[in-house]
Amino acid sequence: MTQELHIVGGGMAGSEAAWQAANMGVQVVLHEMRPKVKTFAHQTGNLGEMVCSNSFRSDDSEQNAVGLLHWEMRAADGLIIDTAHRHRLPAGGALAVDREPFAETVTARLKAHANIRISYEEITDLPADGQWIIATGPLTSQGLGAAIQARTGSDALAFFDAIAPIVYYDSIDMSKAWMQSRYDKGETEEEQRAYLNCPMDKETYEAFIDALLAADKTEFHEGETAGYFDGCLPIEVMAERGRETLRHGPMKPVGLTNPHQPDVKAHAVVQLRRDNALGTLFNIVGFQTKMKYGAQKEVLRMIPGLENAQFARLGGIHRNTFLNSPTLLDAQMRLKSQPNIRFAGQITGVEGYVESAAMGLLAGRLAAAEILGRDLPPLPQDSAHGALVHHITGGAEAKTFQPMNVNFGLFRPLDGVRGGRRGRKDRYRGYTDRAKEVWTDWLAAQRVDAAAAE
Repeated sequence: MTQELHIVGGGMAGSEAAWQAANMGVQVVLHEMRPKVKTFAHQTGNLGEMVCSNSFRSDDSEQNAVGLLHWEMRAADGLIIDTAHRHRLPAGGALAVDREPFAETVTARLKAHANIRISYEEITDLPADGQWIIATGPLTSQGLGAAIQARTGSDALAFFDAIAPIVYYDSIDMSKAWMQSRYDKGETEEEQRAYLNCPMDKETYEAFIDALLAADKTEFHEGETAGYFDGCLPIEVMAERGRETLRHGPMKPVGLTNPHQPDVKAHAVVQLRRDNALGTLFNIVGFQTKMKYGAQKEVLRMIPGLENAQFARLGGIHRNTFLNSPTLLDAQMRLKSQPNIRFAGQITGVEGYVESAAMGLLAGRLAAAEILGRDLPPLPQDSAHGALVHHITGGAEAKTFQPMNVNFGLFRPLDGVRGGRRGRKDRYRGYTDRAKEVWTDWLAAQRVDAAAAE
C-alpha cells in the first residue's frame, strides 16, 4: 500500500480524520492553509483551534445525544475527545476545555504521529486523482469554495445559513395544533396532512409581534456581512417592515380549518414541516431568526401549541459553508460526481465541534479502509454516528436541508418505550444503551478484520 490520503483542513474534522486514518496504517498528508492564509476568526496556526465556544457540550452519555457521541468517539480512540478530557475545565455536566493548551496538544500529537505529514499550503482545487477528504469547515477559502461550487452546482454551496428552529414533535400540544396542508393540497392523505398548524387569534398575534420586536438580537461578528434575500428574511426583519407582514407571509391563515374550532377563523397560523423521515422533528416554516437563544425560547413558546416546546435546534443566520449533502454525497460521504473526494465536518451540514469531529472520524476510517482494500461492516444507524451521517446523506429533506446538531430526534424509535415527556428518561437511556452495543460491535469487527489482514 503506497497511496496517501490527503486531508484539507486542520480543524476538528480534519484533525480527527487524519488521526483515525493514520492509526489504521495509512500515510496521511494534512493540508492546513493557516498561518500563511488567515481567517478573521482564527487567532493561531494551531490545528484543532476552537474559534467560538470552549465547550464540547454535555458529557452525559446516558441522557444526551452529544454525550453519546463523546462516548462513541472515546471508544474509537478519538483524538479530539481524548485531548478535550486532558484539558478539561470545571463546567458541571459539560465538557469545557482550556482552549489554547487543547489546540497545542492536538497539534503536537498529530505532528508526532509517524504516519502524518503536515503541509501548510492553501488547496484551491478538487484534485481528480488520489484519495481526498475536504474538511474545511464554515470558513472554507474563497478559491476552494469556488472549486466546490463549480463541481457541485452554483446553488449547492451556501455562504450564509438561514436557519429556522426545529422542535421535537412529542413536545407539541396537539390539542391546539393540527395536521393539514393549505387547501388540502396533495394527492395522498400524507401530502394533505404534511404541515402542522398552530393558530393565533388577533390578541395573541399582536402580543407575539410586540415580543418579537423587543427581543434581544445577535449582531454579526466583525468581518461578517449579510445581504438578506426576500425568500429567507429573518422574522424580526419582516416584522420591522410592518406589523401585518408576517400575517401575509409565513403566518398567513388562508386555506386552513382548525378541527378543534372549525367555526373560528384564525388571525394568523404558524406552520411546522416535518424535518426528517422519522417524523420526530418539525421545523418552524419561515422562522429563521437572529434572536438570541434565550429570547427565541420565550418568544416561540408564545405560539399556541408550542408552550412547552423542546428544541432540537434554535434558529439563526450566520456565515457558513455547507453542501446539500443529501443530494451530493453517498452513504460513504463521497461526492457522487467525483468519488475520490470525501467531505467531513461542518461543510457536510452538521453543527458543532463534536459533530464535526465525529464526521471526521467516520470519513477517516472510511477513506483508510478504501485505500487498504478492506470492507468495513455497515455503519450501524442506531449509533449516534450512524444516526447523524444517515441524516445528512439521505434522511433529511434535501429541499430544506440545513445544518443540524446531533439529537435523539434523529434516532429510530424504540419498541415498547413510552413516548412523550414522561417517558423521556427511559427512552433516552434506551437509545444510548442500544447505540453503545451496536457501536461496540462495529468497532470490534474492524479490529478482527485488521488482525486478519496482518
